[in-house]
Amino acid sequence: MADVYESVLALSKSGTVPPDFVRSAQDQPGPNAFRGDSAPPEAPLPVIDMSRPECGALMADAATEWGLFQVVNHGVPAAVVSELQRVGRSFFALPREEKEQHCTGSGSSVYLATGSIEGYGVGITGPRGSSRDLEGKKNWEDYLFHYVAPPTVVNHDIWPKNPAGYREANEEYCRHIQRLTRELFGHLSLGLGLEKNAMSEAFGGDQLVLLQKISYYPPCPQPEVTLGIAPHTDMCAVTVLLPNDVEGLQIFKDGRWHDVKHVPEALIIFMGDQIEILSNGRYKAAKHRVTVNKEKTRMSWPTFVEPPGELVVGPHQQLAAADSPAKYKPKKYKDYQFCKSNMLPQ
Repeated sequence: MADVYESVLALSKSGTVPPDFVRSAQDQPGPNAFRGDSAPPEAPLPVIDMSRPECGALMADAATEWGLFQVVNHGVPAAVVSELQRVGRSFFALPREEKEQHCTGSGSSVYLATGSIEGYGVGITGPRGSSRDLEGKKNWEDYLFHYVAPPTVVNHDIWPKNPAGYREANEEYCRHIQRLTRELFGHLSLGLGLEKNAMSEAFGGDQLVLLQKISYYPPCPQPEVTLGIAPHTDMCAVTVLLPNDVEGLQIFKDGRWHDVKHVPEALIIFMGDQIEILSNGRYKAAKHRVTVNKEKTRMSWPTFVEPPGELVVGPHQQLAAADSPAKYKPKKYKDYQFCKSNMLPQ
């Protein structure tokens, strides 16, 4: 773990990227990862104002077409966001030895053995990020995972004690994300022609699991040959992502990668695999990746909203009928996780 960590930060100034970080030619973002003047025009990714009455219909359209949208006027106070980012930045500014006290085996191999994703790690994230690939390449990323809800799954011993205020900042942010998730699920349920509370109930109601991650992408000397996160869809229901102002997130649509532009004060909402399954394919899980920057550090705070592991998720009964048969098999979420983590058929 320490060797990987030291290499990621040290190589920021070395001018080279080691082979285990170099992607195959077809997976490299290339020199034009952030589009130049000669690139084709960008399709506009949806930015939705949640204070407007038509926001729900716009969310349903975006979930159908893109599997991703950004929201503004979402009700998460700027001060709460600022404090979450402050403690996250402070944690990653700690000495390596102090951060490594939080290594609990959140790398892929340990996840497969223990089922635990929580803790601090480097280079290879666990299955929520789906960064494992057939080539076994490492990501240009440090990260920290821990559960924030419900109380029955939270282990505060894993949470950093330093910096001061870390727990308070994460718990306050979590409360707002729980409220926002209920609103999102309500709008997206109505967009499918279901009752407003249908999606929330189908994913576990008050037992919804929230897994918080901090992703830290230091400057990279050769950003054209590596990735912060490999292409993937999130296996959860939805992901609510708070970015800093350094761009790098891309979504795949219509045969090409599209940059997700930074929108001040916006949160980025991803449809995950479980919402695609529940909607019987009407909403699309967003295939995305993260590129890295030669000069700047990118950070993001994704919150993965998941069903409880024992909960069975399948196409909603009102959406799978004779004229629209079920496209997915009902499955316990923990079994879905296991299959995806091990690259097994679903």
